[in-house]
Amino acid sequence: MTTISAGLRTQRRRERLRNLAFLSPWLIGVSVFFLYPLASTVYFSFMKYDGFTPPVWTGLKNWSYVFTDYPFFWPALRNTLWLVIVMVTLRVLFGLGIGMLITKVKTGAGLFRTMFYLPYLAPPVAATMAFAFLLNPGTGPVNSILGKVGLPQLGWFNDPAWSKPALTLLAIWGIGDLMVIFMASLLDVPKEQYEAAALDGASSWQRFVAVTLPNIQPIVLFAVVTGVIQTMQYYTQPLIAGKVASGVIGGSGQQFEPGYPDKSTLTLPQLVYNLGFQRFDTGGASVIALVLFVLAMVFTAFLMRRGSGFLATDD
Repeated sequence: MTTISAGLRTQRRRERLRNLAFLSPWLIGVSVFFLYPLASTVYFSFMKYDGFTPPVWTGLKNWSYVFTDYPFFWPALRNTLWLVIVMVTLRVLFGLGIGMLITKVKTGAGLFRTMFYLPYLAPPVAATMAFAFLLNPGTGPVNSILGKVGLPQLGWFNDPAWSKPALTLLAIWGIGDLMVIFMASLLDVPKEQYEAAALDGASSWQRFVAVTLPNIQPIVLFAVVTGVIQTMQYYTQPLIAGKVASGVIGGSGQQFEPGYPDKSTLTLPQLVYNLGFQRFDTGGASVIALVLFVLAMVFTAFLMRRGSGFLATDD
């Protein structure tokens, strides 16, 4: 019995080692690129550290400074939440709508697919600069057209009330990634279900609600979750739009406080860069990074919990 027990223990040990060997690439990657940076961020959030001198323990001073004394935090948090709620929702709706339209097109579907997908391939900096010039309140063609048809000419990136809607228009313009995903899922919906719904006298809206939506709900959930995570990292477009609109598009040596106009394009990732790499306040930057991490986890957990019923299980 003793020999058999020893043999079983040896076999189990070998199985564990084999499993660890197969898991080792994932374990190393998670440890190096996730767990270690996360632990370091938590550590530095309680330290006074400028990247050059040794860190000094300060307790909750960094947290108190960011939440009570740092004037850019709350505007950036409000802007980031606004973009998450409005921009992600509109991108998903427009991506789904355009995908449904193109799947119904009988002639020229490939051309329309290409036209809607090409803006997504534009580099973010170039696309944002082009959009800022197009929406320039004084010389942009968009306001010129609005004026000719008798509509009010807007301030766009120079107006705090319209800067975030302008960024949303830019995000909707590059809707090609979601369009392709939704097109693939729409084409995978069984046609027999549409035919059965039509025989029952269902209208187009009823067919969408009863047939299309249940079949593509996992894809909708995927689009919303990835959209929330991407918007939580929204940095380049609002920064470039603010620079171009304010006229600060020059080269090195120029100091630029992000958020133009009137902190309306300020986002949390901009604060992380501004504090950590321009002001060398690693502790404050770590606090904001942790706030971003917690918000992303909360949004994702909420969406995954609410969307758990999307994924139907086979009996």
